Amino acid sequence: MEPDVSIETSSVIRIAVLPIGTVPPGLLREYQTMLLRQQTIPQSAISSFYTEHQKSPFAHQPWDTGSLRFKFILGGAPPSPWEDFQSNRKILAVIGICHCPSSPDLDSVIDQFNSACKSYASALVHRCFAFCPGDSQLEDGSKKGGNLKLFPPADTQTQEMHLQTMMQDIAASLLMEFEKWVLKAESAGTILKTPLDSQASLNSEEVLKAKKRRLARSQKTIGDYCLLAGSPVDASAHYSTSQELARLTSDYFWYAGALEGGVCALLLDRMGQKDPAMEEEVRYRYNSVIVHYRKSFIQDNAQRVSPLSFELEATLKLARFLCRRELAKEVVELLTSAADGAKSLIDASDRLILFVEIARLYGTIGYQRKAAFFSRQIAQLYLQQENRLAAISAMQVLAMTTKAYRVQSRTSTSEHSLPNKQIGSSHVDGGKMHHHSVVSLFESQWSTLQMVVLREILLSAVRAGDPLAAWSAAARLLRSYYPLITPAGQNGLASALSNSSDRLPSGTRCADPALPFIRLYSFPLHPSQMDIVKRNPEREDWWAGSAPSGPFIYTPFSKGESNESSKQDLIWVVGEPIQVLVELANPCGFDLRVDSIYLSVHSGNFDAFPVSVNLPTNSSKVITLSGIPTSVGPVTIPGCMVHCFGVVTEHLFKDVDNLLLGATQGLVLSDPFRCCGSAKLRNVSFPNISVVPPLPLLVPHVGGGDGAIILYEGEIRDLWINLANAGTVPVEQVHISLSGKNQDCVISVAYETLKAALPLKPGSEVTIPVTLKAWQLGLVDPDPAAGKSAFGSMMRHFKDGSSPTVVIHYAALGSLNWPNGVDVVGPDDHGVVEITGQWDYFMLDPIRFMKHVLAIRFGRRSDEGGGEGRIGFVLGLVEEEATMNTLGYFHKISTIIIWCRSWSLSSSGDPSTVGSSVPPGRRLVVPLQICVLQGLSFVKARLLSMEIPAHVGENLPKPVHVDSQSTERAIGSESKLDRLVKIDPFRGSWGLRFLELELSNPTDVVFDISVSVQLENLSNADNDSADQDAVEYGYPKTRIDRDCSARVLIPLEHFKLPILDGSFFMKDIQADGPTGSRNSSFSEKNAKAELNASIKNLISRIKVRWQSGRNSSGELNIKDAIQAALQASVMDVLLPDPLTFGFRLLRNGLEPAKLDSPNELNSSVQSSASKGPVLAHDMTPMEVLVRNNTKDLIKMNLSITCRDVAGENCVEGAKATVLWAGILSGITIEIPPLQEIKHSFSLYFLVPGEYTLVAAALIDDANDILRARARTHSPDEPIFCCGPPYNVRVIGTA
Repeated sequence: MEPDVSIETSSVIRIAVLPIGTVPPGLLREYQTMLLRQQTIPQSAISSFYTEHQKSPFAHQPWDTGSLRFKFILGGAPPSPWEDFQSNRKILAVIGICHCPSSPDLDSVIDQFNSACKSYASALVHRCFAFCPGDSQLEDGSKKGGNLKLFPPADTQTQEMHLQTMMQDIAASLLMEFEKWVLKAESAGTILKTPLDSQASLNSEEVLKAKKRRLARSQKTIGDYCLLAGSPVDASAHYSTSQELARLTSDYFWYAGALEGGVCALLLDRMGQKDPAMEEEVRYRYNSVIVHYRKSFIQDNAQRVSPLSFELEATLKLARFLCRRELAKEVVELLTSAADGAKSLIDASDRLILFVEIARLYGTIGYQRKAAFFSRQIAQLYLQQENRLAAISAMQVLAMTTKAYRVQSRTSTSEHSLPNKQIGSSHVDGGKMHHHSVVSLFESQWSTLQMVVLREILLSAVRAGDPLAAWSAAARLLRSYYPLITPAGQNGLASALSNSSDRLPSGTRCADPALPFIRLYSFPLHPSQMDIVKRNPEREDWWAGSAPSGPFIYTPFSKGESNESSKQDLIWVVGEPIQVLVELANPCGFDLRVDSIYLSVHSGNFDAFPVSVNLPTNSSKVITLSGIPTSVGPVTIPGCMVHCFGVVTEHLFKDVDNLLLGATQGLVLSDPFRCCGSAKLRNVSFPNISVVPPLPLLVPHVGGGDGAIILYEGEIRDLWINLANAGTVPVEQVHISLSGKNQDCVISVAYETLKAALPLKPGSEVTIPVTLKAWQLGLVDPDPAAGKSAFGSMMRHFKDGSSPTVVIHYAALGSLNWPNGVDVVGPDDHGVVEITGQWDYFMLDPIRFMKHVLAIRFGRRSDEGGGEGRIGFVLGLVEEEATMNTLGYFHKISTIIIWCRSWSLSSSGDPSTVGSSVPPGRRLVVPLQICVLQGLSFVKARLLSMEIPAHVGENLPKPVHVDSQSTERAIGSESKLDRLVKIDPFRGSWGLRFLELELSNPTDVVFDISVSVQLENLSNADNDSADQDAVEYGYPKTRIDRDCSARVLIPLEHFKLPILDGSFFMKDIQADGPTGSRNSSFSEKNAKAELNASIKNLISRIKVRWQSGRNSSGELNIKDAIQAALQASVMDVLLPDPLTFGFRLLRNGLEPAKLDSPNELNSSVQSSASKGPVLAHDMTPMEVLVRNNTKDLIKMNLSITCRDVAGENCVEGAKATVLWAGILSGITIEIPPLQEIKHSFSLYFLVPGEYTLVAAALIDDANDILRARARTHSPDEPIFCCGPPYNVRVIGTA
């Protein structure tokens, strides 16, 4: 059998192409390619070479439409025993190829060519083409003539034209030889035999039979030459005659041959006219051909040689003629019949050719699996031959089947197959793939067959001596089918991989990965000191609204931006190491040694660092792969490069994603990571990575607290944050802010210290002081048991994230980016940049760059007369000092000098333009790991008060204030009582009030408590001055031991509002409804604010500080305690009485000067005793003063009572000891708003001793404010005001 046969094969002339002498392989391929372009020679082109010596036997030669077709056989072929049966099997011409520079002796070339032609007795034409002859060879060759044809040196097109001419000459020579042969055969006849004819001596009957068949066979052969000569009409006539004669002699084999030749003549005659009728005719005739070939086999079944190969060839020719998708059923039937006949073929080479043709035809109609099956049969036939070339052929054939069996190598396709494309889209679709796509990727039902195919490839590669192919097959087999392979088999494949790698050069790469399985685990978020944020150059706060560059959907610093894309943006910095986490799995039964693994980068701007890994049996491991970006641009990392089993392979993340997706849908055998005990990992999409220019990098170190800063509640402590620039560019912009909880605990941050250190150059450091004050723990935080365990409390607060964080945004200003060929000098220390180049024109946008550029000077080019022009930037406007055609547009510029605040300027393109290059900034997060422990805890707080009667004197008692200019005297000389006890100017009595705090110490340290009060001062020079200072006075310390409690007394000044109005009761008015709130006056709101400010002022003046040990100190937060203690009695403590009563003596009938206000502060305390006592048996004139502290008129009934030491009324009754002159009861008076009245009377004391004067009043028609102050329950309830008691000391004798 012959390969690549078709119905038209009978009309093709075979020409042997032989290299003569030494011909370089490359040139031989080039000459062969030139010959292949001359496979068809039109008959119209050979007429000039054709000479008709006698009448041509080809009466119907189609000179206008016909052609001669050639088949070039490089290296020739041995003669076929079936040449008489089919003339197209003969070698009818021989062409020699000679390279003259390699074979200078032309005589030797001619001898070699003649010697080679002797092997082809059937050849009718001989030509030797000699290429590239020298001058001497051209002269010598022209003399020799004959079959030597010289091709002088010329270009390819000229040589092809020369070769075309030579082939036309050969075609004409062959046509004339065919005519001679046909004329000779018709006249003399010839004996034609085939291997089917008997080789023994012929008896008389067989001789007679042979003579009868000779004529039919001769006509059939003449028809073959007519086909070769391109005359199908003449061929059809001879084939018809042959068929008739062969039928008469029962020569079925030759009859079938004549019938087959007639079909070929029919197709050539109707070239290009393929219609259904002709197709049906061809199908009918070829079925008859097949039947008659089979008949000849049945009749001659006892012979040694079988005609089965011709029957099978005819079947293949018909199948190739019908080979279309719509006729696939008929083609499959024909190929199935041909495959069944393969069992009866004697020669193994015939079976090989048959399977090759069947596989090709199945592949043509799209039956890839059937084609792959017969390709495996071909490989089996090759493997039966124990030689290396056969093994190579088997390996190549099996490689073609891998695509159909889904086990192809990555090297078989330019793109890494369908999975890569689909997985790329799957990330965008959220990690989902369509079901049919997954089915096309994984066909687990083929697993056994796929393993067999890979084993055959491995065996053939080992026999062929191709270690790389063997390594690839073993890797695919082990990686894809490890669950179906026993541990012993897995170890055998590992040995095969190692043995193959031993025969490979070091560093050999293979496209097919073996083990381990690698998947992307995660991209670690930037450390807190390496966060990258985008800058907004249009804003001063360029960091506003920025978020960290991490790849995660949520970060602690995100502002809740919508996540528009499933892919995140990740920014890397040139020169800064990065890390990527990957997970490796070894699901096989042997320990795996990975010599090196590193990230695979195709973008070329990244240096990866390799690491080695040992993976035990059935284990997985998460490792960190690192590298350094080397240049600006995007980075693509599709997978990892792995050096394992002696070969370097690329493991793509997408392949493993496909594998895991197939495992979840049951389409692959197993999940290698789950087999190794690894947890299920969600699909991690690869972010969009971009590399930016070098940035500054601040590295913080917090001093003053190793690890966690442990503070007690209220403790104040200083710490220091040391910042070092570990980057390669200076820090030039910086901003400090606070974030997180309890930001109020950071009292101060020395921002000016950091700002003064700018620019912070690489390697420089700066230390920033920070003052902290521990916050108050919440109600749920205090726990006496946990308070004794600092570690437990620390862990609780760390978990709650209650510590504040110092956030520092910093950046460099930019870099200079200018086009090639431009010299840039600077910027220097003064911010000057000088750029030298040649620009035909230069444009800039002054409005855009006025924030950076102070001035620009342009130097003229020499061809423009030189000179300089300067532009100044003033408030975004351009002050022109040079000639410009348009704003910011310059011609013929050679030098540019820029005075700038920063050098965030760039220029690129033509025309040259200045553009802004704004690199991103950075965010440094410094967590102040503060652990606040419970210190002193409040048990309870209450308000204590005491009232001491005042003495009646000539002047009203006045409060004591410490002069700001005599602080030392006031604190040093006066008694403690004078400092603690103050005269209440609104009641006129001595008042003493304390805030008692009961504190508990649940800790294991001792606390010393100190109380200090800030006393208000008024300038003696000017009582109306608003400049008031505060003098702080400290009281003795109170020590609270461990696990003990103590009470601390905090003195409170009498603190009254100047007037009583409705501002304090506004909350009651607002509770009545929204209308009352809307109608409240502006003055009432001011009064409300004044009240609140007064309360805060009172609380802020009292400080309770503690100290524990040598360095631990703090302040106790008592605001809540004071407010809780004052909540019930805030009206009594802070609000004045509606009426103020006071008594004083009148001497010699003179009235003392009137007091404008009870708040008038003149001098220190003066008691009546200093002016002399009251004498018994003497009429003593007195007066009572009543002041209205409200803004309304008050009507009242005033009464005065004098009591003795027993508390009995001594002015009324039978036992009265005091006589009086004037009115003491039932005094009806009216007091204007904020005014006072006096009422005079005289007392005559009969008995010396201690007496007490008390004034009281019954208010008529009280308003709502008075009733609220008196806390009355009924509008008819009377309002009674009683003044404080005043002491009168009477001396004398009874």
